[in-house]
Amino acid sequence: MPRYLVIVESPAKAKTIKKFLGKNYEVLASNGHVRDLPKSQMAIDIDNDYEPKYITIRGKGEILAKLRKEVKKADKVYLATDPDREGEAISWHLSHALKLDNSTPNRIVFNEITKNAVKSSIKQVRKLDMDLVDAQQARRILDRMVGYSISPLLWSKIKRGLSAGRVQSVALRIISDRENEINSFIPEEYWNLEAEFAQQGKKTPLVAKYIGKDKKRTVIGSEAEANKVLEELDNAEFIIREIKRGERVRKSPLPFTTSTLQQEAAKRLNFSTKKTMQLAQQLYEGISVKGHGSIGLITYLRTDSVRISEEADKTVKEYIDTTYGKDFVATNINTGRLGKKVQDAHEAIRPTNVFFSPSDIKESLSRDQFRLYQLIWNRFVASRMQPAKYETTSIRVEGNNHWFSTSASKLVFEGFLSVYKQEDESGDVKGTYESLNQGDKLVLNELKKSQHFTQPPAHYTEAALVKTLEELGIGRPSTYSPTISTIIARRYVIKENKNLYVTELGEAVNDIMMKAFPSIVDVNFTANMEGLLDKVEDGAIAWKTIIRNFYPDLEVAVKNAEEQLDKIQIADEVSDEICELCGNNMVIKYGPHGKFLACPGFPDCRNTKPYLEKTGVECPSCGGDVVIRKTKKGRRYFGCSNHPDCNFMTWQKPSKEKCSKCGSIYLEKGNRLVCSNDTCGNVSSTKDQQID
Repeated sequence: MPRYLVIVESPAKAKTIKKFLGKNYEVLASNGHVRDLPKSQMAIDIDNDYEPKYITIRGKGEILAKLRKEVKKADKVYLATDPDREGEAISWHLSHALKLDNSTPNRIVFNEITKNAVKSSIKQVRKLDMDLVDAQQARRILDRMVGYSISPLLWSKIKRGLSAGRVQSVALRIISDRENEINSFIPEEYWNLEAEFAQQGKKTPLVAKYIGKDKKRTVIGSEAEANKVLEELDNAEFIIREIKRGERVRKSPLPFTTSTLQQEAAKRLNFSTKKTMQLAQQLYEGISVKGHGSIGLITYLRTDSVRISEEADKTVKEYIDTTYGKDFVATNINTGRLGKKVQDAHEAIRPTNVFFSPSDIKESLSRDQFRLYQLIWNRFVASRMQPAKYETTSIRVEGNNHWFSTSASKLVFEGFLSVYKQEDESGDVKGTYESLNQGDKLVLNELKKSQHFTQPPAHYTEAALVKTLEELGIGRPSTYSPTISTIIARRYVIKENKNLYVTELGEAVNDIMMKAFPSIVDVNFTANMEGLLDKVEDGAIAWKTIIRNFYPDLEVAVKNAEEQLDKIQIADEVSDEICELCGNNMVIKYGPHGKFLACPGFPDCRNTKPYLEKTGVECPSCGGDVVIRKTKKGRRYFGCSNHPDCNFMTWQKPSKEKCSKCGSIYLEKGNRLVCSNDTCGNVSSTKDQQID
């Protein structure tokens, strides 16, 4: 019997695939890349036409030895790494390290880890796609050149341990630009007028907002202007001048791409991009499902295509027909915006088997795996369902030549909303004002005026940043998560309550990049570079052509920056904690595990201690400070600064507010404040005060 060897990246993937193949197949994992550029040097031979110098990654010797042993036993070797540039490059490096014959087809790819997909791929074995490999090589070498040329400059001008990157530096600039926009924003005053009319025979009033005079939209800029309108409306007769009734359709959503999955998981599940990708990887590589063994539950997670295979499309429509009825099956499929460059090598992210509903396999998944799978499953099913339909009514009311408007809507056909609920996109009132007609006179109950100020643009969240990077054409599906993780890990950006804020260190790094390397942080330049990498993948450009055109300009820019830029001092944040050894105020520093306190007298004084962030709440047990702590596994909780002498702790965030009934501290739970005293049970409907 012939022996076959299949090589994949991860043990989880190997375990799942092994189940689908016969006893004469051995499935082993390379644990990712086996060769790479060494960390100790740039490893690109500039004088030899930019030839990269690859070495075996430290720690991979034992894995390669085992793989070589199995290669000798095998009659045929299949390279089954992921179906993208990175996966193709891993297969290429494996081929070199294992000395495989590249003239013989040995590459197989599948978009989902299911029995049919894996067995079908073996029948469609092909040679390595060197255009894909070269596109990955070009990206890797460009990133190495930027990082290893500019990072030492940042060390000399600011501090050691900093880094620059081709994509991460642009992401930092985008966030910095938004910060500057927010900081320079000047609010403008405006006033709203709202009329409340009685509806005959109904308790619910008709509420309409002021548009302006003579049907022209008017912005009321001051209280004096608002009072003038109110005076002109005094004793006015209000008549419905226009009523328009119609139908509004809300389109079914598209199935997930990498970007949209990261955005929705952030909005709905509060997942970071990193967590979303880790969970999606687990669902893709294989989960042990009761009664089925290990199986890949979703298709490949790195894609910017919304395409669905004909088989999957047919199956999900059958499921919808059986479960919801024929009326819910989509007849016209939403294909999204056209004209954008899309890597259409594989499908959108979807369940591999729509009949594995989230409720059916819930027991086999962790809580977070279930939540993400449910999101993907619901979105995919919804994408093949009919749009939701609403009956709409828009009303315009006139009084003394001043106009007000309101609108209402009524859901008449749920369509995809029966599976995938969305936040209401309009401010419409529910209902359709059926009893009202054009020409009806309305009785005014009340005219309300309210002051407002224009708001600055919102801070970026991870979801908003991913959306912006995708819209600008910066990076690819595989780069969004590591880019954001890197700028947070480097402390260029901090994340608070979902928002991303640039630190003083981030501002200094961005300032240097803007002055010395404007092209590196130029959005259009970076997007154009992505387009060139796409052309390498298409075989239209040789990868070294990009490198030859890029490096000389980078080298000149680095030399100029070394000569012209001044050194920047980033002062450590001084705390109110006194060093008990020398009496200095200790400073806040950043280590691999986050903040810690250190004595500024180093090296004469080497005192350090943990940094405990105060919440501004007094400990109810001893009067000390309630601080944020972490368990050994990293879970956050709130405890007393006098620990271990005081054992107060709570998982919920404490509030500065005290319970009005018993005087205990409140705990924040959702949008409510709940008394920490279990015997009291007092609940406040809103959070009057929050911890910064």
